[in-house]
Amino acid sequence: MTEPAHVLFVCVRNSGKSQMAAALMRQLAGDRVLVTSAGTAPGARLNQESAASLAEIGASLDGEFPKQLTDEMLREADRVIVLGTEAQVVRPEGMRATVEVWQTDEPSLRGITGAERMRLVRDDIRHRVEALLTEMDANHGIAAQLRPVLGEHSPTVLP
Repeated sequence: MTEPAHVLFVCVRNSGKSQMAAALMRQLAGDRVLVTSAGTAPGARLNQESAASLAEIGASLDGEFPKQLTDEMLREADRVIVLGTEAQVVRPEGMRATVEVWQTDEPSLRGITGAERMRLVRDDIRHRVEALLTEMDANHGIAAQLRPVLGEHSPTVLP
């Protein structure tokens, strides 16, 4: 059996957006994709508004906590996704993955705060994770295995 693809989500604090992306990927992909998240300057605790917005759609941050990004994490990943433009990832020797930056929606810049802000951030990240699964399917056949898990949220794969 082939090793699952390993996706690493990174942000500065690893308390909100990268944790959300990881939780959403786990929800959609189950154990078919190895998922980790980390921060370049991790915070002390998870963002509770992020956790609450994920709980609304059945995703969970249970057992998670902010983690420091390490060179080993970067070397082990097949895909490295940086959420936002603040986190800077320095490529260690031996890293094979490219670094992709997702410039995620920031509703607070439009005066949207609280639970409404988190839902918009969550939904933006969820769409990006679904698109990533579609791309992984096109390149590696991942999403074809995920359709039973994704159900109504199954990404569309174009011929």
